[in-house]
Amino acid sequence: MALRPIVRALVVPVLGLSLSGLASHPAVAEGDVAAPHKTVNINQAASADLAHLPRVGTKLADRIVAHRAQHGPFRRIEDLMEVKGVGEKFFTTLKPYLTVSGPTTLAEKVSSKGTRGASSKKSGASGAKKAKA
Repeated sequence: MALRPIVRALVVPVLGLSLSGLASHPAVAEGDVAAPHKTVNINQAASADLAHLPRVGTKLADRIVAHRAQHGPFRRIEDLMEVKGVGEKFFTTLKPYLTVSGPTTLAEKVSSKGTRGASSKKSGASGAKKAKA
């Protein structure tokens, strides 16, 4: 029982400092948790703009533009999965970069490094080296 007041005396100031430091952080104070993400408007973007998306090449970008010309604008970003070559798994990679309204703000190619499980291959290789040593 005698420890409880001591613990409270130590825990409360430590928590108070950490929370007050967090509240004074500019991103949290203004409500911006992260910087605005660069996006591509799939209803207006040219083939070259669509090719900036991760793992999207010129052929797929051309297919997206052709689909849009044939079927009209996309109503939702999920409608992109109607294009041959864009499945659910691939769509989840693209989703953070897609929009159907507003301007295209993605100006350079997004690296697709690490999107296909490359990190697990590297860790497996380093594990094999450790086993030999």
